Formats: sequence, C-alpha cells, structure tokens
Amino acid sequence: MRIMLLTLAWLMLATPAMAQDNDDVTLLLNWYLYSEHAPFFLGQERGYFADEGIDLEIQEGRGSGPTVQAVAAGTVEFGYADVATMIKAAAKGAPVKAVGVLLQTSPMSVMGLTEKNIRTPEDIKGKTVAVTPGDAMSQVWPLFLQKTGLSQDDFQTVSGDAQTKLNAVINDRADLLLGYLMDQNMRIFDATGKDVHVIPFADHGVNLVSSGIITNTDMIQDNPDLVRRFLAAASRSIQAAKEDPEAAVDAMLASNPDAGKRDTLLRGLELTIPLYHTPETEGQPVFRVTDANMADSVQMLIDYGGVEADTASDPTVFYTNNFLP
Repeated sequence: MRIMLLTLAWLMLATPAMAQDNDDVTLLLNWYLYSEHAPFFLGQERGYFADEGIDLEIQEGRGSGPTVQAVAAGTVEFGYADVATMIKAAAKGAPVKAVGVLLQTSPMSVMGLTEKNIRTPEDIKGKTVAVTPGDAMSQVWPLFLQKTGLSQDDFQTVSGDAQTKLNAVINDRADLLLGYLMDQNMRIFDATGKDVHVIPFADHGVNLVSSGIITNTDMIQDNPDLVRRFLAAASRSIQAAKEDPEAAVDAMLASNPDAGKRDTLLRGLELTIPLYHTPETEGQPVFRVTDANMADSVQMLIDYGGVEADTASDPTVFYTNNFLP
C-alpha cells in the first residue's frame, strides 16, 4: 500500500511538471478560415500536436504578406502562407524560410460570374477587379498580367478585405476578384446561386508553389526539435484529412461554427487535396517539395516577380525538407 501511495503522489507531482514542458505554439494562417485550413483543426482535435508536446493555437490571418511579416518579426512561431510571397520577402532580407510546401500546384485564380462572359485574360480588359492588398494573390497578380500581356491600365481595381472583395462581386460592384479555386468561387455561388467561371493562373504559365509552413530562421537554428515536432504533427494531420475530409471539416466547424457551410467546405477540401502533390511527388509524404519545383518557382519570380537575381541565385536558401518526418 505504501508503494502505491508513493507512486500516486509522484504522479500527482509529475503531471503538472510534464504539462509545463509543452511548448505554446501559434500557427498564423494566411487568411480567414476556409477549407484549406481544416486539416490543422483535425490534428488539434485528435491530439496530434499534443502528442508532440505542443499546445497549438490557430489564428486566422489577413493575407500571406502580413503572416510572413509576423513570422519574420518573431511574434508567432509558425505561419501557413503563400511560399512565393515568403520568397519575395526573404529575398529582401526577411529572416523566414519554408520548412514544408503543402500546395505544390497553385490554386490562384481570377474569377467572376459566368453570366459576365469573361472566359480568357483578354476578356478582363475594361472590367473591374477586386483585390486585397498584401494577400498572396495580389503579390502574384503582376506575374499573371505580364504572362498574359495585360497591364494595370487595362482594367479598374477596387480594394478591400476578404468579405469586401466577395461583396463587390456578389453585389455587382466588381466583375472579377482574385481568389483560390477551392474557396471564393464556392462562396460566390452560395451567396448568389449563380455559376462562377474560374481562370486559373496555372493555366497561363504562373504555376508557382503555393501554401506551406514557414518559420523564422532563428527558430530553425535555435529550436530545430520544435520544428521537427511541429511538422510531424502537421504531416499526420494532413494525412488524416486526406483519408477523412469530412472529419477535418467537422473539426474546423466545431472550433469555429462561422467558418462556412459544411458542404461548401467539404467540396473545397476535396478540391485542395489534389494540389498537395505534383507528378514528381505523388506517393511521397506531404510537404516534401522537389528541388526542381522550387527552382522553377524562384526563377519565375526573378523573371516576372521583381525578385533580384543576385538575391535568389541559390533557391535552397528559401526552403528545406530536412525537418520533415
């Protein structure tokens, strides 16, 4: 009995100490909640991050630009952001690096109601496009314009946050908006009941790597174990969402019931999952990008995105696969 009591007392003392060893970690997303984010909530709900000694807080973002800035400033441990936007910041000296690239085919698009009969980039001339300054798409939009022979003078631009941008198209104050092919198009359909035509950037030569996990270079140097543990939990979360998308969507809605309509979020996640791989990475663990894919993306940013060649001569300075499970 005495041994049992001593063991119980030790456990009572040890449990709080063990709990204190968990790392408080914030993941700042690239945007307001939508389908792409659901896997992280599934991992949080199922305890995958807790299993790695991480107490995870997931925060909504307001664009990849601000998320990159927050990671660079060290105000959050990890960001989920557009990697091309991060590369542009890193090339200018921001201490940030991608430690896992999730979307390896770009979902970026320009879209509007089908009834507007805007089918090609040429049809954008004379129209009004709604954008959100600082978000990932506004960063890459100039590349799309250059690739398609358009200029800013060919159309009108209105600016606003995520909901303002949607409302502009829904209420006919704009003909088009910049959005992801698994998000804003379905939100417009939900609000109007009208079909939406999507012009993907990737169909016109702008197929940059997209969303991924980024962190501060100091984090990589000073706490590599935390980076490994975070990516282990994140990888497990993504795999679980691939196997059970409904559970991922339900986990996000349980955390935030205002994240969207369940059917819309589920369809969006189903459209997202194929973007996790290219033919070269099919069958490999998620987040593992190829050197060729990253080199092509960096070169495109040099050619069209205003990145100086001498700051991006070695693409590997912008990413690493070394911390992936």
